[in-house]
Amino acid sequence: MGLFAKLKNIVIKKEEKEEETELATYDKGLQKTREDFVSKLNLLGIKYTKVNEEYFEELEDILIMADIGVNTVFKFLERLKARVKKENITDTKYLNEVIIDELFIIYVENESLSDKINEASDGPTVILMVGVNGVGKTTTIAKLAYKYQKEGKKVMMIGADTFRAGATPQLQSWALKLDCLFYGKENTDPSSVIYDGLKVALENHVDYVFVDTAGRLQNKVNLMKELEKMNKVITNFIPNAPHETLLVIDATTGQNGILQAQSFAQITNITGIVLTKLDGTAKGGIVLAIKEETNIPVKFVGFGEKMEDLKPFDIENYIYGLFKDMINHE
Repeated sequence: MGLFAKLKNIVIKKEEKEEETELATYDKGLQKTREDFVSKLNLLGIKYTKVNEEYFEELEDILIMADIGVNTVFKFLERLKARVKKENITDTKYLNEVIIDELFIIYVENESLSDKINEASDGPTVILMVGVNGVGKTTTIAKLAYKYQKEGKKVMMIGADTFRAGATPQLQSWALKLDCLFYGKENTDPSSVIYDGLKVALENHVDYVFVDTAGRLQNKVNLMKELEKMNKVITNFIPNAPHETLLVIDATTGQNGILQAQSFAQITNITGIVLTKLDGTAKGGIVLAIKEETNIPVKFVGFGEKMEDLKPFDIENYIYGLFKDMINHE
């Protein structure tokens, strides 16, 4: 069964069972992108009743405007044209189904990338959080802490962003609100903060430790050395840690977010991406561009300000959220 057929079944089940689900969050969160993207695709199908070169040229523009990324779009169109030729597709309405299938395939093809968090087999799971200032890193840590606490886990935050004024108190205030453990000091070496914080985590048998880090990219050499030192301290304390290094990106920054991912990937081992504010942009195609340009999986997506609005990334839910209005059933 192709993805299009699967999504049809999802739509039917959802309409039979009207309740707030993760699928509904994707539906609502991707509304801006869907309204812009799908309306243009539908108009394209009305304008062209047959698939031709002019159709592909306009489709290319629509995909690029959705922030799917130029390289991803070119690769995608090559695949689409090959399939159109092989299957002798002329109907633009049917081609919409093929577009949905191919966008899904381009994300998952030949990859063993996991959107699941790599958890420690023994002791605390340590997650290093990185990202430039202003992307919502501190709030993301709070939302992740909230998620795991709701699952019955013991969570701790370590404030190792000793560079930005007010970063430590801000994280501490979230820890107090959520009633989870916290360790942090201002105006000191971040690695020493992590060292002392991990001691507290081990003493208190914590399940998850989230480590906040400085969000400056202006001097990559300094940041690289700092992150190397942090990683060394963490590994010396807990073998195989950090278990994840998550990069937080603001989806509304568009292609600049991809540049941030590429820059951070040059200075440390990024294992996953958290894409925030996806509900605030009409360019939700950035999810596909990030994967294609960086080969780093998106692990969480943010759809709003509420604590519950940060969701584990699910490619089928994402494609559904993008194309729901095109998935009709009689």
